[in-house]
Amino acid sequence: MTKSVLITGASRGLGAALARQFAARGYKLALTARRSADLDALRQELLDQAAEVCIEALDVTNFDAVTAVIQDCARQLGGLDIVIANAGVAISAPSGKGHFEHMRNTIDVNLTGAIATSEAALELFRQQGRGQLVGITSVAALRGMRGHGAYSASKAGFSKYLEAVRCETFNEPIVVTELAPGYIDTDLNRAMDSRPFLVSAEKGTKIMADLIERQVGFRYVPPWPWTLVAQVLKLLPISILRKM
Repeated sequence: MTKSVLITGASRGLGAALARQFAARGYKLALTARRSADLDALRQELLDQAAEVCIEALDVTNFDAVTAVIQDCARQLGGLDIVIANAGVAISAPSGKGHFEHMRNTIDVNLTGAIATSEAALELFRQQGRGQLVGITSVAALRGMRGHGAYSASKAGFSKYLEAVRCETFNEPIVVTELAPGYIDTDLNRAMDSRPFLVSAEKGTKIMADLIERQVGFRYVPPWPWTLVAQVLKLLPISILRKM
């Protein structure tokens, strides 16, 4: 049976690259994002590879619209096997310098919007009797990174939410996968001064798609060297962390 996957934030970056990965594997795709024109262009690109492609304009901060869009995509594709809560923003916003609106938007998109997506997906999966929820967090969830406090907080919060969902669905036919990327080359991070262990979007999302298909619980992406780096990051004193 042909599988189906819904991806939020699919118009560019990791979302678009993931869409290309799953299209190449013959999946049915439901692609959502704020930019309808970009979604339509991506749909035209992928039609020859994917089994089917539906697109829906969706701003995940329009929380009341999320459930309706996910349900509509499920109707169009005959159900959804996988929902990937990917939509996210990363805006440098040093604390105490008048950047609260950027911080609030980061929390609205990366945390509240991601939870809204996940809640709608879980509701659908229980109706279907199956499904896999994939949450995209970040290595930045490990520590409060200088200049990116709201981003780190949003990803850490979403990570803890996913852990709670994994506990709550333990005896249900629902898989919960958390992927925490390091630096994958997209517009989201190209303005940063340093991007250690950078991998291309194609390589990074191939690893992600493989891990999703394996239905892993949690992985850093790519697993090497980030699994080791993460252990070091957890132990760094503030005197060193503040210089990063």
